[in-house]
Amino acid sequence: MYDFNGLNEECGVFGIWNHPESAQLTYMGLHSLQHRGQEGAGIVCSDGKEFVSERGLGLLTDAINKTKMSHLQDYQYAIGHVRYATSGNKGIENIQPFLYHFYDMSVGVCHNGNLINAQSLRQELEHQGAIFHSSSDTEVIMHLIRRSKQPTFEEALKESLRIIKGGFTFAILTKEGLYGAVDPNAIRPLVVGQMPNGAYIIASETCAIDVLGAEFVRDIHAGEYVVINDEGIRVESYTEHTNTAISAMEYIYFARPDSTIAGKNVHAVRKASGKRLAQESPAETADMVIGVPNSSLSAASGYAEEMKLPYEMGLVKNQYVARTFIQPTQELREQGVRTKLSPVKDIVHGKNIVLVDDSIVRGTTSKRIVRMLKEAGAKEIHVRIASPEFMFPSFYGIDVSTTAELISANKSPEEICEHIGADSVAYLSVDGLIDSIGLDVDSPYSGLCVESFTGDYPAGLYDYEADYKANLSDRQKAYLDQNKQYFDSEGNLNV
Repeated sequence: MYDFNGLNEECGVFGIWNHPESAQLTYMGLHSLQHRGQEGAGIVCSDGKEFVSERGLGLLTDAINKTKMSHLQDYQYAIGHVRYATSGNKGIENIQPFLYHFYDMSVGVCHNGNLINAQSLRQELEHQGAIFHSSSDTEVIMHLIRRSKQPTFEEALKESLRIIKGGFTFAILTKEGLYGAVDPNAIRPLVVGQMPNGAYIIASETCAIDVLGAEFVRDIHAGEYVVINDEGIRVESYTEHTNTAISAMEYIYFARPDSTIAGKNVHAVRKASGKRLAQESPAETADMVIGVPNSSLSAASGYAEEMKLPYEMGLVKNQYVARTFIQPTQELREQGVRTKLSPVKDIVHGKNIVLVDDSIVRGTTSKRIVRMLKEAGAKEIHVRIASPEFMFPSFYGIDVSTTAELISANKSPEEICEHIGADSVAYLSVDGLIDSIGLDVDSPYSGLCVESFTGDYPAGLYDYEADYKANLSDRQKAYLDQNKQYFDSEGNLNV
């Protein structure tokens, strides 16, 4: 998705055990996960005795330069993180991995996603005397582990994982081993790979394994954690209360097209969603199909193939403009859109266009793109969205957590069409999305988390529940009222 005022990703985690070039491989792994976070990056390394850390703000190349990398040489174990701030502010104190030194051990920890009970846990821990050094929800897990009465680190970790709620993965490094953990719904992905020399890797996406020439071993499933040490690899469950609900947004927006999540290639899923979208909402007068770079291109190719229309490059994205480029005035913001995205005038002039995008979140970007294309001479623009209406906020690691930010929470597709200046707007159905991904898991929505499209939150809402219910729009309430399964016998929203 072209993300000027759109969605932003969560974070990416990476870890490696027992490789002489652990820091360099972690850096390469993080580089392949850069699309998941551009606000900061960090690496923690260890040789089993000493722990060292480097981190910084910005893209990986800025956050960890050659000088910092030189401090991370000759270590065999490492974890790394690229960050997009979904919880906590954007200061250096929130850049992960966090490194803790205790009298009996050192621990590095990093996290992808969002802990939806972090605020209440933090208040409780502070009441007990805990001191926090960041505003990140990640720090909560370390306090829980250290306050646990369990006899071993692993047992303390299991106990702490049962306390926290939300969509999350963790990568944790101690001198005894590398740990990876996934939430009880597997909302956020975590995979294991193995290097040719036998070293094991954990990562948020398979693309980080592939780039290193490693072999995919397995996914870490809902409610599981993995322990990697000198004895090998071991996967355990920390809870029996699991309900697989993999984030549909991983397939729609976040993951790289060459990644595979739960056995489904992201590009193939996006192309299938574009085909299904064409079946559900054809544009009969269209001359061509174009996609909004970058994550919509696969869906656009599927739409074009199904409609037997030319698939053209009608928009070009400047890959060298920072993703966080935001200017203070309206005039400069408009210019900023043109700096990042440009229409190919000779292709779109005089044509009826199907514009395929992966979402309409706030509506500002879609409006500007439609305007640009019409100024370039396009006759008709039929917007087709390869996901359902983004009607409900997300609390599991995406920076859209209020109803006010969502145009679909308050406007119908017809009203949005008029607002953005398109000739028509249509969305993929929820069933169409589920079928296109095709997980076929025996759980609600076939094993997918589709909370932003249905208002059904598989991991609950906890600290966010009161504000969420208080700010439901009339359109959201009407949708939920039509889907009574989301309410209990007393009329309260099931979360």
